[in-house]
Amino acid sequence: MSAPSSDLPSDSIKRLLPWLVAVAFFMQSLDTTILNTAVPAIARAMDVTPLNMKAVLASYTLSLAVFIPISGWMADRFGTRRVFASAIGLFTFGSILCGLATSIEMLVACRVIQGAGGAMMMPVGRMTLARTFDKADLVKAMSFVAIPSLVGPMIGPVAGGLIVAYLHWSIVFFVNIPVGLLGLYFVQRYLPDYRETQTHPLDVLGLVLFGGGIALLSYVLEVFGENTLDLWEIFALLGVAVVLLAGYGIRASLTAFPLLNLGLFKLRTFRASVSGGFFTRLGLGGIPFLFPLLYQIGLGFSPIQSGLLVLPQAIASIGLKTFMPAILARLGYRNVLVGNTIVVGLMIMSFATVGAHTPIWLIVMQAFILGFFTSMQYTSMNTLVYADVNASQTSGASTIAATGQQLAISFGVAGAGLIAAIFVPPSMHSHPDALIHGVQQSFLALGILTVVSSVVFMELRKDDGESISQHDSQKHRAAHPESAEH
Repeated sequence: MSAPSSDLPSDSIKRLLPWLVAVAFFMQSLDTTILNTAVPAIARAMDVTPLNMKAVLASYTLSLAVFIPISGWMADRFGTRRVFASAIGLFTFGSILCGLATSIEMLVACRVIQGAGGAMMMPVGRMTLARTFDKADLVKAMSFVAIPSLVGPMIGPVAGGLIVAYLHWSIVFFVNIPVGLLGLYFVQRYLPDYRETQTHPLDVLGLVLFGGGIALLSYVLEVFGENTLDLWEIFALLGVAVVLLAGYGIRASLTAFPLLNLGLFKLRTFRASVSGGFFTRLGLGGIPFLFPLLYQIGLGFSPIQSGLLVLPQAIASIGLKTFMPAILARLGYRNVLVGNTIVVGLMIMSFATVGAHTPIWLIVMQAFILGFFTSMQYTSMNTLVYADVNASQTSGASTIAATGQQLAISFGVAGAGLIAAIFVPPSMHSHPDALIHGVQQSFLALGILTVVSSVVFMELRKDDGESISQHDSQKHRAAHPESAEH
């Protein structure tokens, strides 16, 4: 079992902890949403097409997926406080370098550095929450954490639009500096410092096999359809990626302390939340990349107007968080995840109808509804991960869940760009009607994939996750109201 290096957190620290974790989540969400709005402007400044900018987005999420697997081991070895503070510092340093980039290649490289810092924020933050709060309080704590972090998507698109319109695009990265410095101060002062009394050696070979495999796989998705490689070269790289990942699977089964503890997938709740969440995020991951292309290039809106059209989605996400514990207690994880996944997929598909003549009010309404159900989806998947894991498995569970999440987002961005590129010839990338058509096809494909992913959640039982959702307690109170009086 994990042992903290100091006494258990006081009640005041428990009240402050969600805010500390939210600072890091806020920085990541702010950075991503500001950058999405600025994509067309950066593409013009660096003389590349907007669709080629997906490398800047995908490289960050791919970097997260490569480096996240070592975050759990580092937290166990060096302590959550030191690792979390280092993550914020590295992310802030990477942001400075991104703002100084002079070419798309340099920007992609700096985003990898940013991702290395971001890789340790999310899993270590969730791990700290899971070790501090009882399972019955975990939904409330994680829902609370998500509220401040969702301020990023509210501020980001509008701030990105204002920065692009009136300042230089590099400012979108420099805004992370004051937030990062503030986060460093409070984390060093107040974050609980959990660590293992003994740690096993890092699985370096596993890291090379797994990291190399997913890096190649993401690269193949990125270049496919761009005619930069021959078909046989693409299949050769794909084959190498498969061999590396298969090699990791063999390695994980033979070593006592693998990089990722795949044995956790024997837990039904963990398996459903991670695998179902992976396919669901494949669909949702490409949405932030597609919206700015549709709004700014396809429909001709300004960066500020494009940011405002994304705002309703964030507002709806924040509005739902307060009700999430009650919804899960009432319906349970299985009902929420199966039904909600289908609704999210249908809402993604609804954006395939958005075109030059779509009323603004209809776009706003669709974004609001999508934000509402997306928020429910993420909170449910993120908390179900911990339903049946014990204290000693928390870091491994956080690491695998965060790795799968970032892999899905990276592949989602690459996949969305691939689908759009298939339907939009390179010579037509700046043609509004052609781009609208390509983006619409992407929305359809991602929506269908999301709907199909609901099948994964059907393996859940009605009482799964009750230790977190309190669904059984809710049913007991309904059946025996007199017991609630005592």
